Amino acid sequence: MSTATLNLRVSPRRMLKPGEAAEYCGRPSKRFQAECPVSPVEFPNGDRLYDMRDLDAWLDCLKGSGDADDIIARLG
Repeated sequence: MSTATLNLRVSPRRMLKPGEAAEYCGRPSKRFQAECPVSPVEFPNGDRLYDMRDLDAWLDCLKGSGDADDIIARLG
């Protein structure tokens, strides 16, 4: 009997740096910046990070699932 090993990389965090957000969405960084309407969250120290849930909502909208106006309203 053969065995297989499965290696999974799980990201325990919710907020992503701009490059990570682009990679998460499968877009090159420059194209991500031009296409993505999601605003990053600005932290008190000046960091600007993207919320994975907001990115998921935007991607779901692109697929045609969900009400686009509702999703856009939630993105602010």
